[in-house]
Amino acid sequence: MGMELNDTVSDDVPDVDERDRRNFLKILGVTGGVGAASELSLSDLRGAVGEGSADELATYGERIRADLAGGLDGGRLSGSLAGIEAGIAELPELRAAGFPAEQGTAYQEVAAPAWDAYDHLAEVGFFAAAERHLPEFTPDHVRATAAELIRAEPLTAALADAGLTERERTAAVVDVVNENERLAHWVSTASLPADPEDYDPENVAPLHQRALGGALLWIDELDQQLWQREVLLTESMLDDGIWDVKQMLGGVHMFVSAARDLAGPEELTDSQLAAALAGGSAIAIRGQEAIEADLFRITDETRAPFGGD
Repeated sequence: MGMELNDTVSDDVPDVDERDRRNFLKILGVTGGVGAASELSLSDLRGAVGEGSADELATYGERIRADLAGGLDGGRLSGSLAGIEAGIAELPELRAAGFPAEQGTAYQEVAAPAWDAYDHLAEVGFFAAAERHLPEFTPDHVRATAAELIRAEPLTAALADAGLTERERTAAVVDVVNENERLAHWVSTASLPADPEDYDPENVAPLHQRALGGALLWIDELDQQLWQREVLLTESMLDDGIWDVKQMLGGVHMFVSAARDLAGPEELTDSQLAAALAGGSAIAIRGQEAIEADLFRITDETRAPFGGD
C-alpha cells in the first residue's frame, strides 16, 4: 500500500493505492463506477456489495450462538473494550515520546485490557467454539467476511469505536482482502500435521486465540524492542509500528465487541456475529505480520544508518 499523511497517530498510515483498489474491488465483485472516488471508502461501497454469502455466514453465527449460550461476562467484556479504546487513544502520545530511555511497561499497559478479555474468552471456551464453527481463511471466506463487514454498519462502527478513522478502517479491510492468500496459512488446529517434529499439536491454541494472543504478545514485546534495538530502528519504522499496533488492537476490539454482544444485548445478526469474529481475527493477524516486518525483522537494508537516522 502507498503511504499518505494522517495526523491521527503518525505521519505514515497506509493509504489504498490504485493497484490495491482495483484488486480489492475485483475480489469483491464490485464493478462500474463504484469505488472510483479519489479516496476509497467502505461507506461508499455499502450499497454495492452483494448479499450472496450472508446466509452461509448466518449459519456459522447461529452455531456459535447456540454453543455459547451463557457463560460470557458482558460487564467484564465491556470494561475490556473501554480499556482497549483508551489504549488506542494513547498511541499518539506514545509515538510522540519516541524511543524509551529505559525499558518500561507502556505498551504492556496498553495491551492489558485486551489480555483480560482474552483470558475470559479462553476460560469459557469461546476461541474453541469459534474455531469449531467458523471455516479457515479461504479466499471465499475472506471475501464473504469482508462483504459483510462493509454491508453491516454496526461492524464498521466497532472499528470506529476503537478509534480508527474511515480511512484507517478502509485500509485495514482492503489489506485483509488483498492478502487473503497469506491469511490462508493460518489454519485450524485440526489441519496441523499429525506428527510434527518441533511441537505438539495438543499445545497449539485454536486459530482465533492465536490471532488475538499473538497480536497482544507483539505489543507487549515493544517495551523491550524499542529500548534495546533503538540504534537499529528509524523514526519511519516506528511510525509504521504504531499503525500496526492500532490495527491489531482494532481487530481485537472488533472480536471482543462481538463476544460482548453475544453476552447481551444480542443486537448483531448471526451473519454479523460470524463476520465480526472472523474479520477481527483477520485484522489482528495482518497486524502481527506487519509489525514483525516493520520493527522486528531488521535487515542491513532497512536498519538505521550508523551514526543516527
